[in-house]
Amino acid sequence: MCLGIPGQIVSVKDPIRHLAVVDVSGIQRDVNVACIVSDDRPIEKCIGDWVLVHVGFAMSRIDEDEAAETLKILEKLGEVEEELEAMRTTGT
Repeated sequence: MCLGIPGQIVSVKDPIRHLAVVDVSGIQRDVNVACIVSDDRPIEKCIGDWVLVHVGFAMSRIDEDEAAETLKILEKLGEVEEELEAMRTTGT
């Protein structure tokens, strides 16, 4: 199991509870983004941001190049399919 898998925030689901929809390799999941929002970067401005997701939380913001490189490395290590399958089976 990897520490974090890259995904892109595609929408805000519940700004009060800091929930956003994140697309991880075509699978969309509700993710808590409380760790990456701030007064300078409210949740509404996070749409389009790339984040590292771990157990339902966006742990940090990353750039698109870093996201792509991380996905490549995880694919080589065989970690991506395991994580995506876990996301598919646990639902949103």
